[in-house]
Amino acid sequence: MDHLDWVKGAVIYQVFPDRFAKSASAKVDGVFEKWDSPETPEGFKGGNLKGAEEKLDYLRGLGVNAVYFTPIFSSAANHRYHTFDYYSVDPVLGGNAAFRSFLEAAHRRGIKVILDGVFNHASRGFFQFNHLLENGAASPYRGWFHPRGYPLKAYNLGPGEKPNYACWWGLPALPKFNTKNPEVRRFILGVARYWLEQGIDGWRLDVPHEINDDSFWREFRRTCKAVNPGCYIIGEIWSEARRWLKGDQFDAVMNYQLSAACISHFGGDKLKLSQSYAGKILKPRGQAAFIADIERLLRQYRPETTLAQMNMMSSHDTDRMLDTYGGDKGRMKLAVVFSFLFPGAINVYYGEELGLEGVFNAGTRSGMPWNNKELWDAGLLKLYKALAALRRDNPVIKSGKFEFIKGCCDGEALAFRRFLPGGKALACLMNNSAAPRDLPISKSALGKNPRALINSGVALKPAGENFTAALAPRAYAVFG
Repeated sequence: MDHLDWVKGAVIYQVFPDRFAKSASAKVDGVFEKWDSPETPEGFKGGNLKGAEEKLDYLRGLGVNAVYFTPIFSSAANHRYHTFDYYSVDPVLGGNAAFRSFLEAAHRRGIKVILDGVFNHASRGFFQFNHLLENGAASPYRGWFHPRGYPLKAYNLGPGEKPNYACWWGLPALPKFNTKNPEVRRFILGVARYWLEQGIDGWRLDVPHEINDDSFWREFRRTCKAVNPGCYIIGEIWSEARRWLKGDQFDAVMNYQLSAACISHFGGDKLKLSQSYAGKILKPRGQAAFIADIERLLRQYRPETTLAQMNMMSSHDTDRMLDTYGGDKGRMKLAVVFSFLFPGAINVYYGEELGLEGVFNAGTRSGMPWNNKELWDAGLLKLYKALAALRRDNPVIKSGKFEFIKGCCDGEALAFRRFLPGGKALACLMNNSAAPRDLPISKSALGKNPRALINSGVALKPAGENFTAALAPRAYAVFG
């Protein structure tokens, strides 16, 4: 984990390339939807990597240390999880030259770059699958997949008819690799090695639990770390993931357990989701249950693993935060503050810092409104920048322990802190209530002369050996 010091406390920004930014200078051919038109399942907005490169100064100003791209390789889908060439950046994004330019520009600014690795399945356009589709049992690539008969039924299936080969969630467009095949393993490991050699800083792995083979992921890790010991390997696993986080497979997972806990508590009776979370329907949970959820999560992994987790409050696979929290920005801000102060890296899904709206498949992946500042929430953007600035090179955020200040949590007012041996600490007070709250808190918890680093409506008054904190509705403050 020593090589992953850059991850601890990092602010990662998640980019969905087709919807993030579009540059006319990219000179990409094609007819695209209007940028500000509603999201459609198949439509392309024409976002490209040159456009993303032109926004790097915006990201740096936001306090971003790393960019995580959802898939960028050649694909016939706007989300690009249907990969047909793993060595080619999609020409609609500008191709390999555009990616090299982005990578160099990002690195000049001290920004790392993480790519999405879709290695459980390919697409019908993937050469080896297309070869099998054309040649059936005579194809030398028949061992790359899981055919159940010939000819393959990959297109124009009738009502109720299923493809006769293994594919992700039964979708014929996504044939599943046979990763037991040594040729397939060599191919995937070759892809992983190649892009690390080109200079990327990590892989986020799509549905890695569906490659149910620990030996494969151990070999994947060895291959990646041999090229770059500091590369960051994150698995998309929504639930408890100790199996993969023993130090021999992944460095981290996308911490949906943290986002679920925050949604249930800070969302409360405003909680509104259009989907389940890891197959669970989230319901409001009070403060005691929230504290128990967080403490259970902290016990789940080794401390060094917790400090490297990819924490996030939303992603391309969820509703946007504002919708999740019932349109209540006060509740949303509490979740943002909590997540930015929690151990690990924080992943910000594009546009959340502006307060964009949208639910899964209906706005979550809308075009970033660069030219419509009326949709920008300036106060929310200011908060994200302040929290990111607080995190930057902060030893307490990078390595400090986390604990709730138990005697100060009264059911709605919450107090917690991050601290290092020797006294360096940050403490946070927040009020998850629509009514003002008074919270007694000891001077030993805040320090004798606490300084508010971020404050949205918390006033401290000395009270003997303690303070009394007067918290406005939905207020929060960070003291250091």
